[in-house]
Parts: sequence; structure tokens; C-alpha cells
Amino acid sequence: MIKIYDSEGRAKRDFETSGFGRVKMYVCGPTVYNYVHIGNARTFMSFDVVRRYLQWRGFEVIYVSNITDVDDKIIARANEEGRSAAEVAAEYTAAFIEDMHAINVLDPTIRPKATQEIPEMIELVETLIEKGYAYEVDGDVYFSVRALPAYGGLSGRNLDEMETGHRELRTEGIADRKRDPQDFAVWKAAKPGEPSWDSPWGQGRPGWHLECTAMSKKYLGYPFDIHGGGCDLIFPHHENERAQAMAATGTEFANYWMHAGMLQVNSEKMSKSLGNFKLLRDVLKTVDPWNLRFLMLQTHYRSSLDFSEERLEEAAVAFARIKTTVKNARWALENASGDGSILDEEQVKGLIRGFRFNFLVAMDDDFNTSKGLGAIFDYCSDVNSLLDGRSLGSADAALATQLIDILEEVMGVLGIDLKRALESDAAGSSEEYPAELVELAREIAGFEGGNGAEAADALIAARAAARAEKNWAVADAVRDRMSALGFVIEDTPQGARVSRA
Repeated sequence: MIKIYDSEGRAKRDFETSGFGRVKMYVCGPTVYNYVHIGNARTFMSFDVVRRYLQWRGFEVIYVSNITDVDDKIIARANEEGRSAAEVAAEYTAAFIEDMHAINVLDPTIRPKATQEIPEMIELVETLIEKGYAYEVDGDVYFSVRALPAYGGLSGRNLDEMETGHRELRTEGIADRKRDPQDFAVWKAAKPGEPSWDSPWGQGRPGWHLECTAMSKKYLGYPFDIHGGGCDLIFPHHENERAQAMAATGTEFANYWMHAGMLQVNSEKMSKSLGNFKLLRDVLKTVDPWNLRFLMLQTHYRSSLDFSEERLEEAAVAFARIKTTVKNARWALENASGDGSILDEEQVKGLIRGFRFNFLVAMDDDFNTSKGLGAIFDYCSDVNSLLDGRSLGSADAALATQLIDILEEVMGVLGIDLKRALESDAAGSSEEYPAELVELAREIAGFEGGNGAEAADALIAARAAARAEKNWAVADAVRDRMSALGFVIEDTPQGARVSRA
């Protein structure tokens, strides 16, 4: 049974869907006025894993994540740059999608844009006014928080103890227009030069909180199963979303609230004032996206994650252990000889069953990727022990392939494509072969190409031929001169292998 920590109930609960085998999930998307930073990336990556795992467990997942393409920040950016808000939003929407693809985050099932859902938002505001939960003042419409006794239930806040200061209150004079300082805008009267739409209250645009309430209702209905986002959205954004939905329909908004923890940089809060603000696309200029994703998987999604060069290096080393297991297994498979078999079918199938079970137990516990990686490392150790120093027979091919396939499958659940990661490594390592290695291959092996990886293969073949002829001088020369260039030759039952020192 999957257990999810519900932010509203402040406890883990057994996960029960609202439909048979179907999960309806909403995750708040970006406000597109700039490139996303690595804290944003952590949130979207976390819920990408949740989605992938639920699908792996057999659920059909309808995943909705919006684009906020009308907002004060977008308008401010447009005014600064002398272009329209629509142009700014279009540029950064495309950039956001590109950045998500770079870290292998799946596209949502539905990605609604706020500007394309205005009629549904106006209808929701009309309902709130009709039911006495909202009121109009000179073209602005505000939600009356004290009209809803359940307000504060998600964040655990008491209205009488709250301080004003939300983004709706930061404009001089707005607080005086409200019946209560805690009331928030659901519709904003248009200002000169701003994007606006016709409404019963005049030209205006939706409030930030209104957007997700209306879009989730349209595409998922209430109550849907999971609402996700960063923990910084619990109040006021998610609290206000919830209030609007409950007031309009009299039902619960979401059955489970999930929130990802904050990301720190070198144990400090990430902020522009501290000079440690990091955009995702800037980080990816020097950091392998698979290593970045692996770093984020090492910490449970609800916990604060520390981003640092040291932790990135540790993640790269840890991930390399998993990739090495696949390379070792592939090597053994490619170099199998003879017609016999050394693998016991029941042992292999038992190893795979145990691995799947251990990973499932870890991830069923509130999507605990840290424990899930522990199960993966244990499995890698078991596979390495099983294959170490043994020469596979041709009859072992199917079983050896299963050992690799399950590891690639489970890593895929975490959003890491092992095949692509290894291909990226191979492409990178090929570029790192020094020109001296190619020259050495030409000298000793008569190599005529220019590819470093192929030159290394030619040297290994020349060494093998020399050893077969007992020409130890040539064999030792290959080993020693490759070592001087930073390469190690390892002799195994399946043949020689070359790797970086």
C-alpha cells in the first residue's frame, strides 16, 4: 500500500484514488517571467518521479500543470524591456519547456495557460459572489476569508494571528478597500497598458490564486487526488486555492496535498542578495543533467536539499557505481564464450524479485527516493558479486540481459535513462582521448583512423596478439605507454578492458 504524507493532515495516509486505477494530479506550474532556477527544478523533478512511480505501479495518471502567463511580474518585465506581456510569456514558456526536457521531466498530460482559461475564471468569480464569499469594489473582486470557517485548515494558521503583507496587499491603498485586511484578490481591475479581459466588473484580469482553482476544476474536477507544489506555496497560494474551491462547490479541493522541500546552496538560502542564485540552464552548462538529477534523488522530496559542488561530485561518484554495474554486465555479456552456462536461473530470478520488492517498499513509503537508491546500490553489489571474475557462456545471455533490464527499468522510474547516460559518457570520453593515444596506436598497431576510442581498441588487440605470440616486450610496451597516458588495462576472463586511471 502506498503511503503519502498529506500536508493538510500532517501525517502519512494510505493512498486511495478517487477513480478505479486512475490518479488525477495537479502541480502548480511556473510564472513565466524568467528562466527557472534550480529550486524550481527540484520541485518539478520531485513530482515527475511521483508521476513516473504511480505509472510504474499500474495507475493511469492524468497530470495537469499550468502556465501562469499573466501576472504582475510578467507585466513588470515587459515594461522594463519595452515589449508586450504576451511576448515575455511566450519566450519564457518555451524556455521552461526546454529546461524541463534537459533534466528529463515528462510533459504534463495537460498544460493549460491562464490566458486561455479566462471564461472559466470569470464563471468561478461569479459563483463566489453569488454564494456570498466574494465582493466587488470598483472593478476589483476580493474573497472574504472570514466567510469560510475552513480557511487556514491547510496551512494551520489562525486568521486572528496572521499579519498582512501578501502580494495583493503591497500596493498602497489596497488594504483600505477591503472588508478585512486578510481578504485576497480574485479579480483585478485593469490598469492602463496591462493585459485585460471583459468581465461583469469591467476590464480586468484574474488574481494569481484564482487561476489554479479554475483550471484544476475544468480538467480534473473536485476533489482530485493529489495537489503538489513547493512548500513555499502552502500559504497563501494553496490555502487560497483551497478556499475558493471549497466555497464555490462545497466539496474538498484535493484529497492529498504534497509539498517539496526548499533547496539551499552551500547550506544557505538561495537568493539574489546572497549572490548564490542559480538558474537551471546556467548550472547545466557545466553539470551533467543526470548527475544533477541523481543529486536531487538522494534527498527525500519533503526534506531541504543542499546544493554544492562537493555534493555534486559525490552524486557523480555514486551514480558512476550504478553505471559501472551496467558496463560490467554488458561487458560480460558481449564477451561470453562457449556453449555452457554459469548462471542459475532461480538465483537470478530471485535476485530480481528481491530487488523489485525492496525498491517498491522504499518508494511506497511516501516516494522515498533515498531509500530507493539504497535498494539499487544493494542490487548493484549483488550483480557485481555474481559476475565478478566469471566467464559467461552463450546460454547465459537471456539471464544476463534480465539483470541489466531491471536496473534500467527501475532507474527509469526515477527519471534517469541509463542508456542515454552511458551514451553521453561514451561520447564525452571519446572526446577526451588524447592525440598521443592515436599516435601510439599508429606506431604500434598500424592504426589508420583518428577516433580515440577506436585507437584504444586497436592497442588492446595488438597487445592480445603480442601476448599470444609471447612477444612480451610489445605487450608490456602497450601496457606501460598507455598507463603513462592515464589508462589502465585490466585482464579479465572475458578479455582485456581499458579504463581511465
